[in-house]
Amino acid sequence: METSKFDIADYLDNKEMIAEYLNAVLEEGDDAAIVTAIGHVAKAIGMTKIAEETGMSRPSLYKALSEGARPQFSTIMRVLKAVGGQIHIHPISVTKKRTRNRA
Repeated sequence: METSKFDIADYLDNKEMIAEYLNAVLEEGDDAAIVTAIGHVAKAIGMTKIAEETGMSRPSLYKALSEGARPQFSTIMRVLKAVGGQIHIHPISVTKKRTRNRA
């Protein structure tokens, strides 16, 4: 039996699935995972299309959205707009504990 490597981009085939995926990753709050997830979405939609809509080159997009990358916030916003997403801020409920320590 032959197996292939799992690629989440293969399952991000509609706007609802993309939104569910990005919201789940955003809720976890890991900035590296968020960048990687946006890269998966861009790949699912098509890097050429995202490159055209953002005005960035395909190599720049791949580099900015690769695992371990630390793209500028403006890059993230341009890509989110190109994939049809946006960020909304909701207040954290009082029952949720903050995970960051204050210095």
